[in-house]
Amino acid sequence: MNTMANQAYDSFARSWALVTAGEMGNFNTMTVSWGSVGSLWNRQVCTVYIRPSRYTCEFMEQYDFFTVSFYPEECKKALGILGHRSGRDCDKVALAGFDPVPFGGSVTFAQAKTTFLCKKLYSQDMDPAQIPADVEEKFYGEGETYHRIFIGEIVGVLGEE
Repeated sequence: MNTMANQAYDSFARSWALVTAGEMGNFNTMTVSWGSVGSLWNRQVCTVYIRPSRYTCEFMEQYDFFTVSFYPEECKKALGILGHRSGRDCDKVALAGFDPVPFGGSVTFAQAKTTFLCKKLYSQDMDPAQIPADVEEKFYGEGETYHRIFIGEIVGVLGEE
């Protein structure tokens, strides 16, 4: 696995990333810890999982591009704000002290170490009938919505390699 893919795996597995959809002036972002980088249809892809109840999901559905960005340890407090506050209710990006910047057809943040620009290829809701019972019990209690899977082709990379 190349250095960037290792970094992406480590970031998803050990810390948080941000998934952002929309364009400057109309976007939302959220922390995401379930994701992967890999290959599909002979393309490099990034996959993220978002509950449809999340505000960011509306932007993921509306726009063709999204970013997945990774951050240094010193951003953990700001990422906590972005993961626990809703963009429906406040300007959580300003609260976190992050600086949005345009990237391709989407948005990333100046604080990111690495950002993948992804062109949406596919999305689908998880099928509850296919989820193992122990996972169902642990992650999908009463009233919890199942995640929507978004797969995007990585069409640009900004930052460290």
